[in-house]
Amino acid sequence: MNLSFRQLQAFREVMRTGSVSEAARILGRTQPAASALISNLEAELGLPLFRRQRGKMVPTPEANYFLTEAEAILDRLALSTRTMREIGELSQGRLKIACMPAAAPVMMPQLVADFLADSPDVKVSLMMRASSVIEEWISSQQYDVGLSETPKPSAALETEDFQLSCVCALPARDPLAEKEVITAEDLSGRPLAALQQGHPNLIDTQRAFSSVGANFVQRFELRNFQPAMTLVENGLCCCICDPITVAGYLKAQPNPQRVAFRKFQPRVVLNVSILQPAHRPPSALAKGFAAHLSQELHRIQEII
Repeated sequence: MNLSFRQLQAFREVMRTGSVSEAARILGRTQPAASALISNLEAELGLPLFRRQRGKMVPTPEANYFLTEAEAILDRLALSTRTMREIGELSQGRLKIACMPAAAPVMMPQLVADFLADSPDVKVSLMMRASSVIEEWISSQQYDVGLSETPKPSAALETEDFQLSCVCALPARDPLAEKEVITAEDLSGRPLAALQQGHPNLIDTQRAFSSVGANFVQRFELRNFQPAMTLVENGLCCCICDPITVAGYLKAQPNPQRVAFRKFQPRVVLNVSILQPAHRPPSALAKGFAAHLSQELHRIQEII
């Protein structure tokens, strides 16, 4: 059996109006074309749906039964079409996002809020995990978009990579806050908060200090830079931190700020990437949010 959408439409309109010519007018077709659709539908079903009496189309009992089925099919098609259109317009669907701890408290929730401001029916799963877990989730297509430290090249991942220049966080009342650029020499011998041993960012920071003969003193060892902001506020240390953490702090804290942020030299970077599954085309939602996230990362780089 090979029923068509147009046959079902023609049948429904004939049932509603009792007239082939009126059904043809509603559907924007000629009367012969509408008659042919009804005839072909009857041939497909193998039974008559109408009796022609005095120029009118009188439905058979089978037609009255089939009307319920035809309307259910047409309504379902209309709903599916509307849903797919809404998905294309980013107002329907589900989005699964995984992000690194630095972005989880402020930046990522704010981005999601901005992106979905006019899309109340979109559902979101937003999970904070370590970068290694995010890489695994995206590679296995469990999540749509991830933000993590840059992974090793993988055939399972599509990445957009960023080298974010780290900045110096220091107590706002520190005399060094008068400077526009803080150098490793300025911080030589001063207590610092930095990431855990073996982290590429820590290695890069230590290399920056050693390149100019400055003494790197790590007082606090952290898994991410978020706790360092409280330590800096209390005058316990300075910190060479990523601009994602800085952006979140500046948005969340009231004025006046208790932490000052300045450019740092030599350059220290945090390599981060937007991750998407390589073996699955992104949904319109995922593609749109990844672009929104990319735009924000470019903006963050220019904060300081």
